[in-house]
Amino acid sequence: MTITNPAAPAPADKPSLPTYDDVTTAAWRIADVAHRTPVLTSRTADERTGAKLFFKAENLQRGGAFKFRGAYNAIARLPDDAKRRGVVAFSSGNHAQAIAYAGQLQNVPTVIIMPKDAPAMKVAATKGYGGEVVLYDRYSEDREEIGRRLSAERGLTLIPPYDHEDVIAGQGTATKELIEEVGPLDMLLVCVGGGGLLAGSALAARALSPACRIYGVEPEAGNDAQQSFRTGAIVRIPVPVTIADGAQTTYIGQKTFPIIRALVNDMVTVSDSMLVDTMRFFAERMKIVVEPTGCLAAAAALHGIVPCKGKRVGVIISGGNVDPKAFAGFLAGTHP
Repeated sequence: MTITNPAAPAPADKPSLPTYDDVTTAAWRIADVAHRTPVLTSRTADERTGAKLFFKAENLQRGGAFKFRGAYNAIARLPDDAKRRGVVAFSSGNHAQAIAYAGQLQNVPTVIIMPKDAPAMKVAATKGYGGEVVLYDRYSEDREEIGRRLSAERGLTLIPPYDHEDVIAGQGTATKELIEEVGPLDMLLVCVGGGGLLAGSALAARALSPACRIYGVEPEAGNDAQQSFRTGAIVRIPVPVTIADGAQTTYIGQKTFPIIRALVNDMVTVSDSMLVDTMRFFAERMKIVVEPTGCLAAAAALHGIVPCKGKRVGVIISGGNVDPKAFAGFLAGTHP
């Protein structure tokens, strides 16, 4: 598949981009280790939207989020000498846990750079999976620079959370499974941080359900991907203040952006209050725990941001890693 992007660098500098063939290969590679997560439905959600919604429950994935797919695929693709030296990654939480867990399963040492204000549960889980955690201040320090420095000093392979061919391909396997299970979709809603899940999902959806309209969903406070999509060039923003900690990215990836520009139909945003309402809906009506970032796509459907009446709609629930005290506060309306 040829992906064109008027805002892309000159041909000699173009990043190598994954294709749907890479998604199918990743699906084979992770088949025996990643959960084939269930697709959930809700009569109440269908009545509320006038649509038929299919929720791909990646909150029930190993490590609690879709990130395990891309992390395992990326580490599995490394040569043996690189595996022996280990890998380094940076993440606010879910990619951190995924890399640590995938490394543990493959006997690969992992170093994870995490913000000091990352949810304590995510830091604890990352350490529990054997990851060496290096903390930084997300508002004054550059996690990518720290990652490059540790990579050079210790001979580690850097695996970023989204801007990596094997990560993107691995994330696309969730949508591949979804469409294989429920059939062609009219619409697909996917949360957006750096764009790895959306890019991979778009590759899978375009191959398996070509007429499907694909929407990325961001928090209102952090709409860098939407701005980039509208202008045709990557837009950088300050660290957004939002409860969707997994989408507190400041710019979309160099590899994810051209795929998204070519294959995605539109980008929308939802408010934090909509995310809280959606968390409460999942807890009360569907009996599942979903983190704020994991609610982005569902919030767009349930609150009519993307009108979907009469449509068959795929919704990726990206993760469920939320601190229990914070989760209780969200449900009770006492969390800031």
